[in-house]
Amino acid sequence: MNKPQAPLCNAVHLVIIQVPRAGRSQRPVYLNAQPLGNTYRRRHEGDFRCTEEEVRRLFADAEQTPADYRVLTGFGLGDLDAASLTQYRQRLRAAKGEHPWLALDDQDLLEKLGGWRLDRESGVSGLTLAGLLMFGRSEPLRDPGAAPRFMIDYREKLSPDVRWTDREHPDGTWEGNLFQFYQRAWPKLIRGLPIPFKLEDGQRKDETPVHEALREAFVNALIHADHSAIGGVVVERYPDRFVFENPGTLLVSRDQFWRGNLSECRNKALQQMFFMIGGGERAGSGVDKIKTGWRSQHWRAPHLETSSEPDRVRLTLPTISLIPDETRSFLRDHFGEATLAALTPEEIQALVTAYIEQDVSNARLQELLEAHPADISRMLASLCERGLLVSDARRRWTRYRIAADSPSTEASSSLLKDRSSLLKPSSSILKPPNSSSYGDSSSNYNDSSSNYRTSGSIKTTQPEVWADLLASAAPVARTGRIAATLVREIILKLCAGRYLSLAELSELLNRKSNGLRNVYLSPLVREGLLTRRFPNDANHPRQAYQTASNVPPS
Repeated sequence: MNKPQAPLCNAVHLVIIQVPRAGRSQRPVYLNAQPLGNTYRRRHEGDFRCTEEEVRRLFADAEQTPADYRVLTGFGLGDLDAASLTQYRQRLRAAKGEHPWLALDDQDLLEKLGGWRLDRESGVSGLTLAGLLMFGRSEPLRDPGAAPRFMIDYREKLSPDVRWTDREHPDGTWEGNLFQFYQRAWPKLIRGLPIPFKLEDGQRKDETPVHEALREAFVNALIHADHSAIGGVVVERYPDRFVFENPGTLLVSRDQFWRGNLSECRNKALQQMFFMIGGGERAGSGVDKIKTGWRSQHWRAPHLETSSEPDRVRLTLPTISLIPDETRSFLRDHFGEATLAALTPEEIQALVTAYIEQDVSNARLQELLEAHPADISRMLASLCERGLLVSDARRRWTRYRIAADSPSTEASSSLLKDRSSLLKPSSSILKPPNSSSYGDSSSNYNDSSSNYRTSGSIKTTQPEVWADLLASAAPVARTGRIAATLVREIILKLCAGRYLSLAELSELLNRKSNGLRNVYLSPLVREGLLTRRFPNDANHPRQAYQTASNVPPS
């Protein structure tokens, strides 16, 4: 009896199921017709149950009526700052000339802008949340019926010797609304930027593409923020980057965000108010302006991050050259001139990013290259096969690092461990004004809260700081049993203004790592009091914790 012949080859059938991201109006997606307790969110390594507050915020974002259109019960024109309205009229005249709205009284002007509205469903008319956010006095703004969690904060960190070289936040000396914040923070944000002499239609043009990019990023943080969430809007300026962070989630996918051409705004009335005075776009072209402005200076591409617990969006605009001389020198010494000469520009970009940012991923390169994700995956795999990169093999979230065992000199090996030379500003434009002594110190600037922080423990690199931390941690470290509230307070104090790893905190507090993480660090993160350096990868080998910006200093 003849046996059946084995097939010459085994056919492999691959079924690919693409699940599109649920649109804004389709969220939340939940089970058993009951959203509370049955709504989950995908966070990289798995699906996690949403808290009740997260579910309510998803429902709020799904509403077709923008959040800032809400008519506030019990609020009126008396809750607005008259000086803010007057100054806004001046800005409107400067931007639009003798616009017909300038002849209207305050209530009619607010109605045109979306700051006063008739709710046709209830028949009630009055001041909207947008009107109060833009022009309100500080006390009514934080009323429980308005925006009790509202916060705005501008911080300059241009010198390593002081915590803030400048700061603007509501401190009782000015009305802490969005318009006043924009008025006060914008000049400081652009202070020191070069303005080349340029005529346009016979008039001097005092703005560059960089100015336009910064304005878009600044206004976007204000109008896209979920002002009911914790954390507030935080704008930070460093010698080597600008950072814009706001509470809330992205209303579009990351891919759509970078493609632009789609305006999906959480606060449309605020968007209109800023648009009328020349701040921000309404056609979805704002991201294009940001990318164009940064490319005009050959700076590294903007970087977008999202985090949860709490939900926040963070846009970083680096002022570091695409390929600094130090980077080029390292790659040449580490891999050899012949190897570099055989690489494509895209491969060079991957190696440069892996070196400067200490690792690189497919998602990050999608922000930097005009290439399909599948092509980027093949390129990264090829670089690994040639021994130029190594991966951590985390499947979809794989990150790649420079291969340490490539042919190298002692000098290049040292450079691979210490990237501090790359933290220099790309030019002198970010020096604080009237600071003649800053130039030299800036070259060694290394802010401990930076995502570009160099490798090495604070204990070895900053022994004086470590000694202060030990003193602060002593009440916990010297005691076996102690109140949990005191441990939490000291953790927040230790992590204020700097990232500390689990190992560092464990040593400082004389506590076991697992207990410290499970009992204190993870709950503090969930409560929004601590933030992770790598919010989307809780188990990242270089994970560290920093006190959230909304937590007042102890």
